[in-house]
Amino acid sequence: MGELEVEKHAQYILSVEKRKDDFESVVMEHLRMNGAYWGLTTLDLLGKLETVDKDEIVSWVMSCQHESGGFGGNVGHDPHILYTLSAVQVLALLDKLDVLDIDKLANYIASLQNEDGSFSGDMWGEVDTRFSYIAICCLSLLHRIDKINVEKAVNYVVSCKNLDGGFGSIPGGESHAGQIFCCVGALAITGSLHHVDKDLLGWWLCERQVKSGGLNGRPEKLPDVCYSWWVLSSLIMIDRVHWINKEKVARFILDCQDKENGGISDRPDDAVDVFHTYFGVAVSDNDFSDSCTPLEGIHCMAMVDPKPPVLFYIVMELDFHFLNIRD
Repeated sequence: MGELEVEKHAQYILSVEKRKDDFESVVMEHLRMNGAYWGLTTLDLLGKLETVDKDEIVSWVMSCQHESGGFGGNVGHDPHILYTLSAVQVLALLDKLDVLDIDKLANYIASLQNEDGSFSGDMWGEVDTRFSYIAICCLSLLHRIDKINVEKAVNYVVSCKNLDGGFGSIPGGESHAGQIFCCVGALAITGSLHHVDKDLLGWWLCERQVKSGGLNGRPEKLPDVCYSWWVLSSLIMIDRVHWINKEKVARFILDCQDKENGGISDRPDDAVDVFHTYFGVAVSDNDFSDSCTPLEGIHCMAMVDPKPPVLFYIVMELDFHFLNIRD
């Protein structure tokens, strides 16, 4: 079946940071905080985190913090809950959470909770269950989940559950593997998984596996490496991961590798990127590789001593498909 190209993937991640003036870097400028999280976590999983200057990274992350307490995607950019979680994840990964004014940051996140329990992404008010997950995940990492109304937050997430067992971005929204990860993750962190019909949801998630072995985000869509993470993590949380053929998933991911230059793409023969490299390595790491560090599924961080096995957000992070065009 082949193997994960550990050294080449590590070199690919390191090379991306050096190419600050090419087209890919320019169009990704507003997502740089997310990119830092994807890249650094990938290096950590591959056992290569010591190759970066941690002090320089911490300094840059803190330069992206806004007076409100939230973080932007890059220096001078407006704060958003998406980038705020990535900033917290990066600092936690580097064991540098002590540089934060945690109460100020927690108050920023709590200020985004609405009366119905939902969360807005920023001051402009967009509501999405992604933001519910991120808020709950981030506050749990900071040990400040008491800053929000947890009961209302849980009730809002449950209101987004559909008849097929899945979850949407808002009440009545179409079930989507990425949203399911967010909602199930939020319920798992808050001890509320009893709201999930595990067999019904497990069936829907297992139906995402296609003939190639890859998984898609919705019915009749193409498989994508990132959905291997969303689907498998959700199945792990509801104890139904044994319903998936993991060997076929592994084969699909390995087929998406650039074996010459490193990196992993969304599907075989497409261009590689940091986002899919991160999720490909994360799934490979957990399911079939002996060369990486285990990743904890609900919050998505490498479990490396002396760091505790914290529940981490992996989002949800910004998949171009998931966040922008919802493939």
